[in-house]
Amino acid sequence: MTNVSNVSIRNLRIDLGANTVIEALDLDVNAGEFVVLLGPSGCGKSTLLHSIAGLIDVADGSIEIGGQDMTWADPKDRRISLVFQSYALYPTMNVERNLSFALRINGTPKAEIERRVTRASEMLQLGALLKRKPAQLSGGQRQRVAIGRAIVREADVFLFDEPLSNLDAKLRTELRRELKQLHQRLGATMIYVTHDQVEAMTLATRMAVMRSGVIQQIGTPAEVYARPDNLFVATFLGSPAMNMLQGRLERREEGMRFRTEYLDLDVSRYPFKTLPDMTLPCVLGVRPEDVRVGADLPQRGNVSLVEPMGNHQVIWLDYHGAQIASIDQDKSPIALGDACAFSLDSAHISLFDEASGARL
Repeated sequence: MTNVSNVSIRNLRIDLGANTVIEALDLDVNAGEFVVLLGPSGCGKSTLLHSIAGLIDVADGSIEIGGQDMTWADPKDRRISLVFQSYALYPTMNVERNLSFALRINGTPKAEIERRVTRASEMLQLGALLKRKPAQLSGGQRQRVAIGRAIVREADVFLFDEPLSNLDAKLRTELRRELKQLHQRLGATMIYVTHDQVEAMTLATRMAVMRSGVIQQIGTPAEVYARPDNLFVATFLGSPAMNMLQGRLERREEGMRFRTEYLDLDVSRYPFKTLPDMTLPCVLGVRPEDVRVGADLPQRGNVSLVEPMGNHQVIWLDYHGAQIASIDQDKSPIALGDACAFSLDSAHISLFDEASGARL
């Protein structure tokens, strides 16, 4: 049966050549968690994953797996399984031989190999494919085999390096669902790297958003989405991205106001981390689903684009030169160039310091 281990990373530094890719990074992954490392290409997320796997040497810091220091342990001794973006299957072996190869090399008893292969193939619906060679499989089936090969090792920690990025959109959606169900069945510790925010939001129990080798924020997908810690996280998550308006905070007798030349919004109920005691240049962020369109609303913009999305539409409004996106579930009859009234839901806004980008 799969063991479950936590992963603890302290003060990690990784140098690639003369460049420091990651510096002084801390990360705790609890036993049984599904943690997703999310960020743009080149942010260090795969480098971090490969250092946990032992494929990249660290310059400083420590990596503990299951309470044991594995910083300098060989990859084979770390009790991890790694699934790559490329399937890396043995082309001359059938699915059954691919699944069992590592176990056979390690001298695992035949009956135990059979039990593990049967279990993995049932979980991943590979039973009918066991006698096929990789060339006879679709991309999704090959990736299932690669995941199955990780499962049969019954590792303490499963590491996934963008395993779905080579698949088409429909297959990605199907395998994403299967991976989530697999985690629920196995209860294993999983660390998953992706630049796809939909994958991160749907798979993670917690997600760590990275930029330039630094974790910008870590939390549940709902927390990170609703309360981004800074402007980078706010704009990286969400499709369409969070709407941004530049203005200033002003303290008035009636409470705190966010003001621009065209907008005066009461933000007195906003949960400030520290209440500013003076006028402060700031950026207001509001998600498209919190921009409501309809008659008799206080703001007005002109429709610059309508994107039909099936069960909803995205309405883009030109608001004094700023582009504001609204997710309209009612699919209001609206046309390009129409004047459109809208409002911002002040209960679901984010405010950021314009200078530092930090959440206020």
